[in-house]
Amino acid sequence: MPIAESELTAARSAWGVGLVSIAQAYEADGIEGARAVASRVLDEVYGYDMGPVLFKPTMASGEQTFRPTKRGALAYFVGQDPEFPLDSGFGLKGWRDVKSETAASFADGHVAMWMGWVTMTDKDGLITKVDKSFGYKRDADGVLRIVLHHSSLPYQP
Repeated sequence: MPIAESELTAARSAWGVGLVSIAQAYEADGIEGARAVASRVLDEVYGYDMGPVLFKPTMASGEQTFRPTKRGALAYFVGQDPEFPLDSGFGLKGWRDVKSETAASFADGHVAMWMGWVTMTDKDGLITKVDKSFGYKRDADGVLRIVLHHSSLPYQP
């Protein structure tokens, strides 16, 4: 069955809900609570169990720019990993709301691509807007999993 636009919307929503849940777990239960929630979120929305995920986080650089493994993604979202010393925990920044705006999407068979803007609001009402691209693939159970995630800050000429 082809991937519907409503499925892409639901998959982006699940990612946003996951990001907020990581931030809230950190505030309620500290780093270990956040790590447990982040690990669950990664399992639920990303396709790391299907192979490498092409993940380029917004705030990653150098030899650790790309995060094809779950460990690298977990380090990005919660920090505290000696193998990723520059990661401070993007998911710990007090996120309260995540919204997305579609620029374009494409679906063919069990694969779909989406790009647009994601706007995240933190607990103080500060807004961060990033350019994002997500690639999705259906897993064996028919669930859309992120297999490509590219994020960058908008270009400022």
